Amino acid sequence: MQWDDTGYLVSKNKYNENSLIAEFFTENHGKSSGIIFGATSKKSKSYLQIGNKLHLTYTFKNENKIGYFKTEIFNAYTPLYFENNKKLSCIVSAMNLIKLLTVESQSNLNIFKLIDKLFFILNSDEWVKEYIFWELKLLELVGYNLQFEKIVKSEIVNNKKVYFVKSSSEKKYVPNFFIDREISNLDKNTLRKGLKLVGDFLEKNVLKPNNISYPNSRYEFINLFNEF
Repeated sequence: MQWDDTGYLVSKNKYNENSLIAEFFTENHGKSSGIIFGATSKKSKSYLQIGNKLHLTYTFKNENKIGYFKTEIFNAYTPLYFENNKKLSCIVSAMNLIKLLTVESQSNLNIFKLIDKLFFILNSDEWVKEYIFWELKLLELVGYNLQFEKIVKSEIVNNKKVYFVKSSSEKKYVPNFFIDREISNLDKNTLRKGLKLVGDFLEKNVLKPNNISYPNSRYEFINLFNEF
């Protein structure tokens, strides 16, 4: 059996000396895993980068046994950011979230289109802010809709309105741009708080209940903000 599709490379791991097991999120078949023979050659390494978009031909004997991919580059997005550590780290973190939050062989065109959108976001002036909303949209698409405007409360602190969410055990402040998306020119501390707020929700409500560890790639991405 065989199908052809287009997909983003979300993970890769060594299979043997010359081959990899790769995961792609595809346009029509969702997340799919397969072996890529000869993937460790110099030519293959140049385009088998996390986040790149490829043409795929997938061949398999049955749905219970892993098949293999033949690949051809469609769009080499990731190399455009090899000299930008923050954006490169963002791509790796985003692809890792796609890997962790999606189900094998379950198609979702909206998620595929969201990955398309990621590479437009990275070229925007306020890409970090837009990426935070990208993560929120991904969570919504996998069933976790965080509608902050419906759950926050506000108070005046030092003559400024601030927003927060409160539970029986804690009170967390919500950066104002979560409520007013027109706010711009955000400083690194505000952006870091925004990423951490989404990360806290991700860990507490999505990852831990499903026995999934918080991804190191996201820690590494946030830690880069200390270098702004």
